[in-house]
Amino acid sequence: MTCMGLAEWRVWYVDNSSTSFPGLACIGMWKVCTYQPTSLHSRPISCHRYTYSDTYLPLDIRIAQNLLLAASLLGLLGKVLMVMGLWRVYVGKRQGDDTCNLLFACGVLSITAGAFILIAVTWNYHSVMNEEGIRFPPSFHIPFKPDRQEIGSTVPVAVLAAFLMLLSGLLTISFQRSPNSQVYPEVSQV
Repeated sequence: MTCMGLAEWRVWYVDNSSTSFPGLACIGMWKVCTYQPTSLHSRPISCHRYTYSDTYLPLDIRIAQNLLLAASLLGLLGKVLMVMGLWRVYVGKRQGDDTCNLLFACGVLSITAGAFILIAVTWNYHSVMNEEGIRFPPSFHIPFKPDRQEIGSTVPVAVLAAFLMLLSGLLTISFQRSPNSQVYPEVSQV
């Protein structure tokens, strides 16, 4: 969820003096922020939010928006199932395989959410490496392509989130409750 709101998925550097935009642009999944130097010490920021009706957004950002939103919802649902499953383990309810089913479903949802995040990160990486441009509206004062672009600081955060979601899912799926769980083992007579 944190990665969705950050604007540093792509960082564009524009040094060309022929454009009205000298400076830096940080492009995120839901907004673009520009840093335009006005003096040596101050760099005011101007941010523009995207909407679903914006036609200028490329396909990779539109799909990444939906993948990240789906990952957030799946992760939230997975956490709810995990709490329910762990509560059943804590109170000792044994209604068939309900507890294991809840934890298995939680693991599948976490793995799916992690995969969605990885797809969004990979597609963003591919777009930056191919130096793809974005045709922003003229009011944004951002050129179609920058002089130079690189991966932003949000990408490592998103990769870490995907790794932790995948790890959480795998650990949750691997949970198996023993059929005859005993707190104290039987002592055999010697």
